[in-house]
Amino acid sequence: MPVSDDQPHTRTRLPVGEQSVYQSTGRQPRPLRTLLTVLLVVALLVVAISIANRDKPDPGAAASADQVTAPPASATAPTGQLPVATASNGIGVGYPHTGQGAQSAAANYAVALGSVEMLRAEGRRTVLATIADASSQAALTARLDAAFSKETLARLGLDDKGKAPKGTTFVSRTIPVGTRSTNSADTATVVEVWCTGLLGLAGASSVRPVTENWFTLTVTMRWTGADWKLTDFAQRSGPAPLPGDQQAATAEEITGAVQDFGGFRYAR
Repeated sequence: MPVSDDQPHTRTRLPVGEQSVYQSTGRQPRPLRTLLTVLLVVALLVVAISIANRDKPDPGAAASADQVTAPPASATAPTGQLPVATASNGIGVGYPHTGQGAQSAAANYAVALGSVEMLRAEGRRTVLATIADASSQAALTARLDAAFSKETLARLGLDDKGKAPKGTTFVSRTIPVGTRSTNSADTATVVEVWCTGLLGLAGASSVRPVTENWFTLTVTMRWTGADWKLTDFAQRSGPAPLPGDQQAATAEEITGAVQDFGGFRYAR
């Protein structure tokens, strides 16, 4: 027969040790569960990072490769082909039919146009016969003869033959600093040559001491089938840097330097 709800209820309390066994639900305490979850996430992250880095190059190996293989040369560093191996009248000739070949030719022609030989009529003709296109030689010769007139030579301290006074040395040297092509085609090109130069008379009795000058020479050339040849040129001043804080050399030191230090052939 069913027991009436009106009857008093009886509750049995077990000992503490027994109660913990029989009333266990099988669930882990929450702090331990959280710790296991964190450890699992960390392990997965370590595995993922290892897989991601498996195919990446070793930084040490990359550094070693950079030391072996030189980086590309910048615009401000010397670059390009070696100077030509052939020369005529002391001027490099036989440049390759390339942009670099044209820049090399322009740099060396700038040196020739700024040489002492240009002060003497026979020297000018020799230089132009070497570097100028045959169709342009007559016009260039007439132009330069007019530029190096007796009045111009006198202002430089030279006689009408372009010779320096006794006991002095005339200095005229052009040093290319850099080149760039401004207009290039297969048969013609225009190259700008940034230069510094030395000009003047070295000697105790000099009335025009040697000074430096900065200028840009624009050289126009055409391809003749075997070499780049000059057809025209123009000069403008600068760009010039600030002068350095150096003591000027004596006339004897400049004379010795010009005589002892030879010039160069240039290549881009």
